[in-house]
Amino acid sequence: MSCPMHTPDGLPLIHAIPEDVQADRARLLAEGPVVRVELPGGVRAWATTHHEATKAALNDPRLVRSTDHWADFQNGAVSESWPLMGTIPRDDSNMLALDGPPHRRMRKLTSSPFSARRVERLRPHIERITDRALEGLEPRATEPLDLRAEFTFKVPMTVIGELYGVEGNEYEKLGDMYSRLFSGTTAEGEHLQILADLHRFFTELVARKRAEPGADDFTTDLIRASEEGEQPLTDEEVVTTLITVVAAGHETTVNLLNNVVRALLAHPAEHEKLRRGEYTWEQVVEETLRFDAPNNLVLFRFAAEDVELCGVTIEKGEALFTHYGASAKDPAEFGDDADVFDPGRARGRHVTFGYGPHICPGAPLSRLEAGIILPKLFERFPDLRLAVPDAELEVSTALSVNSLKELPVLLRP
Repeated sequence: MSCPMHTPDGLPLIHAIPEDVQADRARLLAEGPVVRVELPGGVRAWATTHHEATKAALNDPRLVRSTDHWADFQNGAVSESWPLMGTIPRDDSNMLALDGPPHRRMRKLTSSPFSARRVERLRPHIERITDRALEGLEPRATEPLDLRAEFTFKVPMTVIGELYGVEGNEYEKLGDMYSRLFSGTTAEGEHLQILADLHRFFTELVARKRAEPGADDFTTDLIRASEEGEQPLTDEEVVTTLITVVAAGHETTVNLLNNVVRALLAHPAEHEKLRRGEYTWEQVVEETLRFDAPNNLVLFRFAAEDVELCGVTIEKGEALFTHYGASAKDPAEFGDDADVFDPGRARGRHVTFGYGPHICPGAPLSRLEAGIILPKLFERFPDLRLAVPDAELEVSTALSVNSLKELPVLLRP
């Protein structure tokens, strides 16, 4: 079933499993800059589908993150057991759920541990992890394998594990919890148990790091930040920040890596230009972030008062989300060829990592990993190709992320 289909009263339906992601984004874009939609479970909301509308929504202080302002949730029309509730930041200790001064306080206290300069110190670690993982693929280089399961998922999770000072034998457990959280197939209420398990995992990690600080890990850096300033971070805020950044820094990176590989293999002429040095890897990564965004949409913001957006009134208490996938195909920002993969594109600037005060804290890490992992992958296996036709690749059932279930490839055909 494609998105958007329509309900009897004319609302576009947002489905978890589109037949054609790119075509569905184009159809939603055609609905208008701000459109009323219906999500799985009959939940109704507004969506921004054009670039300027998305930027305006992300930067409007009247559209807030707290579910205290969501009328349908407060009156019981949307329940705690709605499967997508797990994707909505709600805890007051989570900076993604805050606005105004409380949000600025947390961003300031966490800015140093998650800054681009601090993340750059990970470069040799990421290079070592990547080289080791690529070496591990060599015995199976001539037979089909799932690159997602064997490489593009494992490497970022190992990076996160080392980054946080997690024990090596816990990487798989941590990765499994996040896979289930973003799978889109969790049973009713199961996301609450997954979040509880993640909270327990990171609470224990913070306790260990308080007792025995690491020499150079983000968990220790955050704990130190929590001991400074007039309003230091609480342990709960440290735990929630760690949970949030894994979600931002891992899932997004996995999808970005897969989408770059897919885009290059589906566009051999552009791939050849990259080989010849006509494009840089940075250009390829940024164009993929636009052309095939790893996060399709982000739920939710809520109108604290009536908000007019591109001629549409979002009434107080209504929910709105930003559809990055559709917004990134807006010809008003990216030109009439916005539906074309062009790493040399000179026009437009995507907002896939967000815009305004809530820009993604994991963006520097995701970009750094992509800039290291992808060149090494294609240098080691320059003839890498898909093991199945591109049309047979299956998209995950998750609504908010743009993820492949598998990426079957031949490393050395």
